[in-house]
Amino acid sequence: MSILGDIVSRIFRHSASPASAAPAGSPQSKPASPQAAPPATPGSPVDVAAIMDRLAAQSKEKLDWRKSIVDLMKLLKLDSSIAARRRLAEELHYTGNLKDSASMNVWLHKQVMIKLAENGGKVPNELRR
Repeated sequence: MSILGDIVSRIFRHSASPASAAPAGSPQSKPASPQAAPPATPGSPVDVAAIMDRLAAQSKEKLDWRKSIVDLMKLLKLDSSIAARRRLAEELHYTGNLKDSASMNVWLHKQVMIKLAENGGKVPNELRR
């Protein structure tokens, strides 16, 4: 599966099962917060921000998924190495310098948010600009 496919799949899987981020009774499991997304029904948009915010709240690390593609990938338990991000950039047809990781990361984050929205994700407008 593609890296983008893995990202989409993991986010959408969490929408189907809000408690799937941690097993029941584990130290990380928490009751659903008011921000937690309800389970998705067929055809309903998946609230990406609610899912990612819930995962961030459950994480031991302070990860800013709203600004960092690395943090987003870490929250989804995906490889966030520079090699993985370069593969994602190639997959999304990045035309910039693959060695300029700062610019590439900003571009990747925006493109991932756009792709999530195109695939049925409800993504805040400020994350797609």
